[in-house]
Amino acid sequence: MTANFPIDAVRSQFPALALTDAGRPRTYLDNPAGTQVPQRVIDRTLEALVGKNANLGGYFRTTVEADALVHDAHVAVADLYGASSAEEIVFGQNMTTLTLHMSRCLGRHLKAGDEIVLSRMDHDANVAPWLLLAEDKGLTVRWMDFDPDTFEFPDDALGKVLSPRTRLLAMGYASNCTGTINDVTRFCAEARAAGVMTYIDAVQFAPHGLIDVAAIGCDFLVSSAYKWFGPHMGILWGKRERLRDTFGYKVRPVGEDLPHKFETGTLSHEGMAGCLGAVEYLASLGKGDDRRTQLVSAWQKMELYEQALTQQLIDGIVGLKGLKVRGITSANAKHRRVPTVSFTVDGVDPAHLARHFAGENMFVWSGHNYAIEPVTRMGLMDKGGVLRVGLAHYNTPAEVDRFISSLKATLN
Repeated sequence: MTANFPIDAVRSQFPALALTDAGRPRTYLDNPAGTQVPQRVIDRTLEALVGKNANLGGYFRTTVEADALVHDAHVAVADLYGASSAEEIVFGQNMTTLTLHMSRCLGRHLKAGDEIVLSRMDHDANVAPWLLLAEDKGLTVRWMDFDPDTFEFPDDALGKVLSPRTRLLAMGYASNCTGTINDVTRFCAEARAAGVMTYIDAVQFAPHGLIDVAAIGCDFLVSSAYKWFGPHMGILWGKRERLRDTFGYKVRPVGEDLPHKFETGTLSHEGMAGCLGAVEYLASLGKGDDRRTQLVSAWQKMELYEQALTQQLIDGIVGLKGLKVRGITSANAKHRRVPTVSFTVDGVDPAHLARHFAGENMFVWSGHNYAIEPVTRMGLMDKGGVLRVGLAHYNTPAEVDRFISSLKATLN
């Protein structure tokens, strides 16, 4: 139920949610592509730019404070991911850039004839970097395929494509198209038993559920902070022994210490400050004696609230003529999806619907949304892709009702 969630207190912390255009409120349903930020993120960012704007490693006041800020940001994301050490946290420009970089670093350990497994469910940021690596290194690519009727992977999806030559599995935690939450813990265990490294894209899961890298059992996991209420930065977690053993492309003055051998150049310290602020905001929604405990508590509340909102949306649109939700719709399975709901309507271009909603000051996305593999698998690439509605914990039942009413009106 949504009644016990402090939605008014939550919304009051996001300045963007109070903006209006010609007297009309903005309805942010574009969250899978990027969320709004709370005041804590803005304050942390300004604080870094004003008082801590220096490079690292010196003796004067601003550089010392910048060092402390960067350390605190690494610790905060370690808490968010459930990592054992801040040394395992690597900051970068975004998930895509980090994955392109790490694919090259890991590629130094692969040779022609080795195999990698990719997923038909994934965003292209966890597909194209590996395809490019395979082309350059002479690797063989095998594909995990999902069921386009259930929008989930069958139990044997990975087992079908594993071989003695498999070296890496790259797959998503949750789909930015179908919304499916994949059982990455089970697939990582299967890969680990076969001696296969695992690289998990958690971009779409991170805004909606608690990440626990130890429980997942993966080797690498990456997300983008601007999807979980922070600034435009990407953050990778890597198992310490994997990071130590992996070659790092870097300039000569940089040593081998972690995580700096993977953090190329001078990073956005203000962005790292914003990431710290985002984790602090999320923790503030929970209770406990330490930040990780607070985060666990916060996600328990947010997940229940978002699940109720998602079911409200799905129940309100599934009966519309010609409309097909491209994802899980059963209320009994709502825990197996994030609140990203994509759908198509027979004979209606998704871009037409997106333009309609823009006119209503409701923000949604249409097209393939970089989910080339799943959209192609569902036969929708030449049909304009999907209309994607993405909820977050700051959305309200009233906003969902307004969207449903507007959709019904435009389809009549």
